[in-house]
Amino acid sequence: MIGRVRASLGAMREVAKLRARGTEFPPIAPDLGSRGLFIGASNSAGQGWAWARAFESARPNMRAVSARFGGEHEDASFAFSVDQPILSHYAAHSRTWQRRQFAVVSRYRGVLIESGDAIFARMSGGDAASQARALQQAGVAVGLLFHGSDIRAPDPHMQAEAHSHFAVDAEFADVFRELTSRNRALIAELGVPVLVSTPDLLDEVPHARWLPVVVDTSRWSAPQLPMTDSASRMRVVHIPSSSLVKGTELVDPLLRTLAADGMIEYRTPTAVPHAQMPEAYGSADVVIDQFRVGNYGVAACEAMAAGRIVVSHVSERVRERTRELTGETLPIVEATPETLGDVLSAIRDDPRTYLEQAAAGPGFVQRHHDGRRSGEVLGDWLQPD
Repeated sequence: MIGRVRASLGAMREVAKLRARGTEFPPIAPDLGSRGLFIGASNSAGQGWAWARAFESARPNMRAVSARFGGEHEDASFAFSVDQPILSHYAAHSRTWQRRQFAVVSRYRGVLIESGDAIFARMSGGDAASQARALQQAGVAVGLLFHGSDIRAPDPHMQAEAHSHFAVDAEFADVFRELTSRNRALIAELGVPVLVSTPDLLDEVPHARWLPVVVDTSRWSAPQLPMTDSASRMRVVHIPSSSLVKGTELVDPLLRTLAADGMIEYRTPTAVPHAQMPEAYGSADVVIDQFRVGNYGVAACEAMAAGRIVVSHVSERVRERTRELTGETLPIVEATPETLGDVLSAIRDDPRTYLEQAAAGPGFVQRHHDGRRSGEVLGDWLQPD
């Protein structure tokens, strides 16, 4: 009893401090009633917002709200668009916010819970399953949505991928063993529809449905084709969102050596705001993506949309699955840390085949990742009256 009182007093003090600093109360989701779809609350790589717009395009009589918990001092220049930014520290301590948010969202037609995380902060003890059941009791259709390592089991991945990011650090792998185990239990407990954002995750959750990541192709379109400036060295760019996950340390020494030898011009800028990424990709001939996950995601789609020669390790299983899902060959040049040097030499010496793949990239993204397919997936799940 004393512990609960102290916790309540502590929470009240935290809220009071924030109010004293003039911090705005976290906004409440708009009251959309049965026309509403809520997607949250991580907005990973801005995909929650993109899916919300895709859903609205597919079902014009419906509305969607993306939400994201975030920190008070986050740099806005690196932020993605989101409908409802939520100050996580404040929301966690404000029961008023939790009640008001639930009262509104519980009148929506559907809720997609991202990454198995609680969407009403610490309401019901911060338990996502309890919050999901409360929504279901209110008549809301609930689904689960996973992005990657939130459901990708570390041990099978380490067996399948020689350079798996889970093998880099034992504690890192343990964290994701616990997380994925928890999320698999959540899937089993709720028995609701599951959506996954990348093809490889269909092997993790066999009954799930693919919800393709969404890229604004017009924003990434580049005016100049790759490999058209014969007077310059081949321009190679690698801009990892996470060096550990992308495997930067596996290829960076090689790329720097090739640059020092005059074979390529190598750029690996850090802390690039997302608004500047189209220019960074559009000025390159070759975009190096990743070498640990064996998958393709938002960054690769952006580079393909820019018409670049995209070089990355995508496992044969993912390529096969992508062919099954799209009827097309994924236009990403295969390379591993061991073969990257040879691949870049081949691109430089005879670029024709690789330029054909680059030319296929914008169309592939337009057909499968411009939001139309994703909007239909969401619309099929959440049929309006």
